[in-house]
Amino acid sequence: MDMVNYGIIGCGMMAHEHIQNIALLPHGRVSVVFDPVRELAEAAAELAGHCGAAPAHIADTLEDLLAHADLDAVVIVSPNHIHAEQLRQIVATRPLPILCEKPLYTDPSDKAELISLFEEYPHPVWIAMEYRYMPPVAALIEQAESATGGIAMLTIREHRFPFLPKIGDWNRFNENTGGTLVEKCCHFFDLMRLILKAEPVRVMASAGQTLNHKDETYDGRVPDIWDNGYVIVDFDNGSRAMLELCMFAEGAQYQEEISAVGPKGKIECRVPGPGRFWPTDLGPAPIPQLIVSPRAPKGPTLVEIPVDPTLLEAGDHNGSTFYQHQRFNAVVRGQGAVEVTVSDGAKAVAMGIAAQESAKTGQAVDL
Repeated sequence: MDMVNYGIIGCGMMAHEHIQNIALLPHGRVSVVFDPVRELAEAAAELAGHCGAAPAHIADTLEDLLAHADLDAVVIVSPNHIHAEQLRQIVATRPLPILCEKPLYTDPSDKAELISLFEEYPHPVWIAMEYRYMPPVAALIEQAESATGGIAMLTIREHRFPFLPKIGDWNRFNENTGGTLVEKCCHFFDLMRLILKAEPVRVMASAGQTLNHKDETYDGRVPDIWDNGYVIVDFDNGSRAMLELCMFAEGAQYQEEISAVGPKGKIECRVPGPGRFWPTDLGPAPIPQLIVSPRAPKGPTLVEIPVDPTLLEAGDHNGSTFYQHQRFNAVVRGQGAVEVTVSDGAKAVAMGIAAQESAKTGQAVDL
């Protein structure tokens, strides 16, 4: 297969990022889009035309999209709580390669069924944990073992902006998102498992809604989505990890900071937020950094890891969406293997659900 024809399911802001990054692939084009909000579908189809050879076809329903002739793979970019049902529909109607945005599911009862559903699935299924592919994070992952001598402690900090507005305001309520520690933080729980090469055994969390969205109402309801928290995770190899999240800290120079420490030393990376949010009066946006700090001889080494400006223009995730699509596209064309499996996606969500439960009850949750 020389060209992969994509169908986009859900045409909001993140869909635009997927469309722009698919357009950068020499072997990819968006051929069809679907969203129940017609205006969103029209905008996505037009964007595909600007980025490629022709506007994408607009399907009226998911069934119509799956019936489209020029379709080799689908990308699910719909609201969290309908991912599971759309996955079932694809499997039942027209099995195809799938790239599914996180989280894989929001209802814990869906976990076992989804894993079973894809055990014998004849096509690749990739869960979109693109934070793995941010260049500074990828560099940390690659060098962590040698820099630390084996990680004992891993810390992930995200200080960022509040949740952005979404169509229908679906992301303001836990029932739709799975909760902040699922919706936002499954990325970080995936990184913990990947970096530590271990599985979680216990989760402890403290989190809540301190500031954001309290003055908003939707059909008489006030949002219940959390905006800050700490999560501590114990792993089966004796290592431990901590997540620190604050969603009213958009004034920070770096949005994500990751550090890993072991007997030999420490390695950390710093990742700026979306460049479009950086104030122009402050000059150029920060450049990602990687810092290695050996215990002996002491002397931190800092290396800047700039991201291709073309990739920065194509989305808000420091080029990671492109690198994710590059790998998925290769797998669809028969090259390479899926790197973020259904099992990976399910485990990250399970950690988030456990963290939500721990924060609610004040009790540690065993996994």
